[in-house]
Amino acid sequence: MSFQQGLSGLNATSKNLEVIGNNVANASTYGAKSSRAEFADMYATAMNGSGATGAGIGVSVAAIAQQFTQGNITSTGNPLDMAIKGAGFFQVRDTNNQVLYTRNGQFKLDKEGFIVNNQFQQLMGYPANAQGVIQPGQAGPLQLPTAGIEPNPTSRVAVEMNLDARAAVTLPPSGPRIDFSDATTYNNATSMTIYDAKGQDVALTYYFQKTGTDTWNVYLAANGASIADDGGTPPVPQPVTTIQFPIDGGRPISPSGPVSIDIPATINAVGAETVPISGIALNLGGATQFGSQFGVTSLVQDGFAAGKLTGVTVESDGVLLARYSNDQSRPAGQLELADFRNPQALQPLGGNAWARTYASGTPVLGVPTEGNLGVLNSGSLEESNVDLTGELVSMITAQRLYQANAQTIKTQDQVLQTLVNLR
Repeated sequence: MSFQQGLSGLNATSKNLEVIGNNVANASTYGAKSSRAEFADMYATAMNGSGATGAGIGVSVAAIAQQFTQGNITSTGNPLDMAIKGAGFFQVRDTNNQVLYTRNGQFKLDKEGFIVNNQFQQLMGYPANAQGVIQPGQAGPLQLPTAGIEPNPTSRVAVEMNLDARAAVTLPPSGPRIDFSDATTYNNATSMTIYDAKGQDVALTYYFQKTGTDTWNVYLAANGASIADDGGTPPVPQPVTTIQFPIDGGRPISPSGPVSIDIPATINAVGAETVPISGIALNLGGATQFGSQFGVTSLVQDGFAAGKLTGVTVESDGVLLARYSNDQSRPAGQLELADFRNPQALQPLGGNAWARTYASGTPVLGVPTEGNLGVLNSGSLEESNVDLTGELVSMITAQRLYQANAQTIKTQDQVLQTLVNLR
């Protein structure tokens, strides 16, 4: 009598219950992947080929296969929570400088500004330089900047507007050509803020004065003081340029390109002296002169004040975008993902991490959305792919199989007992 079949069935079913129990236990673990016990039958065959029709000797566990199917994506609102929709793994470096792989995107900042998970493993990617340019190459731990962003002085200004062709000429017949405090000496005005080398704001006001048919003078005042004058005492404001429109009121004939202007040192609203700004390119090419109300549709300048870091967002391509208090944003790095030809051969290490093996193959590296790599979802996490309902049904089936295998052993025992009792 052989108890081998029933015993192997008990062992295999017990292992299957362990796998099911582990799946159920990790049903709420973010980034966890379910496993499946795979079985193979066993036969004993003699060397001469006899016994080919003999009964099997039981079952064995051929493999415990990991199932890397996509889990549901759930929103969390935390910008450092990340989920991969599609193929790929986050790369993290542990305290022993070993690179591990995970699908769990629960990341946070440590005291040194590194992005880490709950096991204090550092997220890896490409750094960015001080100008926000990503530096591709060898991936390393990502560290967010702590310093603010330096100010940038204004170098370009563009105005898009319509000057009313029906307006009357406002150039005085005698005396000063314009008086900023007298609205009858100009037709329209608008203002914008520009910045000096220290990031101090300068209020730049445009005054538009019609001098004749299709001709307008443009005056500029910085913090209330004209930037161009005749050098007299008192100084008389002078136009920085004259706009000449075609007969149909379309884009200006003159100036044909940007006008270079210099902003002298001024006293701003809080009483501080601003730094001179030289060589600003003033572009009036977007101006028109149609028979409709004056209106400014765009005022653009490229300067900004100093700013402090206020937060970080992660784009779908893995770029970490640092946001500053001056409404500027700048890349602070980019995540690098890894994928494998045979992810089922990865070695599970616990703590939501896997290690590469010879059977898994060499990792294919790249940024999200590149090649076959998935898209990154910021403010979201990937749930476990465990089907809890299916696992509970499998657990019932495994329990019945365990009872059935135990029953075969019991029956074999009864038959053996009967044989022993023969006289």
